[in-house]
Amino acid sequence: MIKYIKLKTIAITAITALVFTSCSDDFTDVNSKGSVSYGNFWKTADDVQLAVNGMYEEMRTSEMFGRGFFWYINASDDMITGRIKADADNVKNFVCTGDEGYTANMYPRAFKVIRRANDILKNIPEMDVSEDVKNQAMGEAYFMRGFFYFWLAHSYGDDGENGGIPIITVDNMEAPAGSYERPSSVRENYEQIVNDLDAAAQLLPLFTEMSGADYGRPHKDAANAYIAKTYLYWAQYDESKYADVVTYADKVINSGSGRALIDTDNPSEDYRLLHSHLNNWTSEYIWSVNSGVNAGSILPGVMLENKGWSKYNGWGYYQPTEELYEAYEEGDARREVTILKYGDEFEYFGETRKYYSENSLSGFQFNKYMYEFKNESPIGTDINSNGDDPTTVYNVPLMRYAEVLLMKSEALIMQGLDGDEPLNKVRDRAGLDPISEATLEDLKHERRVELAGEFANRHFDLVRWGDAEEVYSKPLHGRIHSDRTNPDSDYTIQEVWSARNYDPSYMNVWPLPTTVIEGADIPQNIGW
Repeated sequence: MIKYIKLKTIAITAITALVFTSCSDDFTDVNSKGSVSYGNFWKTADDVQLAVNGMYEEMRTSEMFGRGFFWYINASDDMITGRIKADADNVKNFVCTGDEGYTANMYPRAFKVIRRANDILKNIPEMDVSEDVKNQAMGEAYFMRGFFYFWLAHSYGDDGENGGIPIITVDNMEAPAGSYERPSSVRENYEQIVNDLDAAAQLLPLFTEMSGADYGRPHKDAANAYIAKTYLYWAQYDESKYADVVTYADKVINSGSGRALIDTDNPSEDYRLLHSHLNNWTSEYIWSVNSGVNAGSILPGVMLENKGWSKYNGWGYYQPTEELYEAYEEGDARREVTILKYGDEFEYFGETRKYYSENSLSGFQFNKYMYEFKNESPIGTDINSNGDDPTTVYNVPLMRYAEVLLMKSEALIMQGLDGDEPLNKVRDRAGLDPISEATLEDLKHERRVELAGEFANRHFDLVRWGDAEEVYSKPLHGRIHSDRTNPDSDYTIQEVWSARNYDPSYMNVWPLPTTVIEGADIPQNIGW
């Protein structure tokens, strides 16, 4: 997981039990500290560090940013579920209940982090530790609370009959379980998220002011980037928020931390090396799942060919569609880096191979996460020796600088202003000619091809643009080869996922797990 959190497992387990006895998987269990140990804990700077580190536990779990929220992104037109699994299929087909094993734990796990952040914000101000220690800890707590609320809010809340997600802060964290109500609108969540992230930005340093030992902790640019994205989502309901998107994108662009695209005028190499551990801490990566050979995001292994051509335990999920492949312009260097098709050459365990798959249901594989599998002996050095936990040393991105530029471009376009400059910076890195008088359709295209297969969330883009119903009414296609073991075999384009009946009157949000509904005494999202 995160380098600075790698204490001995027994220490992490002990302190988690000691400090956070109130944190069950059900977020409503927020008032049962119940132990003398809890009261005796908040004394020293070491206690602060252990409490802060405890917030990052969920970043690495499969149910959060290994797969987790990616099951919702998988609903988009960019990919299909690569293996037949009923729960996964039900989510993609919008016939889910909220209790699917793949998604049922995300809501309660997110509230566990929120509870831990609230504990920090409640206790640390009164501690006898330095102001620097307090400010750093509270900045991280504000960030993590805002970040996890960000994912909850747009996944489960709306501006309609459902409303938002219960807001739990230091002020009401001791209220009885089941007493929390949903706010009338998700706009209230977005306001709280902006407040939290703004508080974080005031307290946290720039990344360039941090030491290597602290890499993986949030910083000013991460907080401001997620404020920009929160306003982008908020603008779905209030167009005046587009101006705020530009303001906070510019805070990142002009922060003084040297944010820039990886661009040496070699588009293919730039985009390939961008998606590798070589750029984990460089100018483009703003917030990621800090990963390594022992723990982190399992997404690279989840996307790898099922059984990994007998070299590694790939899981074979999340496979690109023909529609995504064809979305790229000719000459766009991002296409081959993003997608492997039959016959494409790539390095794998020290061998130059031509891509084929006996398992892929679409005839494609995401290539973005493959770099760490290239060396002759990557196991234990670049990838996890445990194929059941297929992490790599690549920090899976959650927010890149390219997305900040595209958010600014979209917000300018939506205000009737010129969004060409930030959009064309992204196009230039891909080796493409600039666009003049870019439209929203140009922006939609650029966002799709730049961020394909990432946590940027193509599905929710389609939702907030009002495009989901039309896009999902069409089937998805792949390339079915006559000889699956021959990379040079011919193929036919066939339907690999049926059209779906998407009803935006209720499917713009996802269903809540039954355990949350029962434990929190809040209503299910209407229609589910």
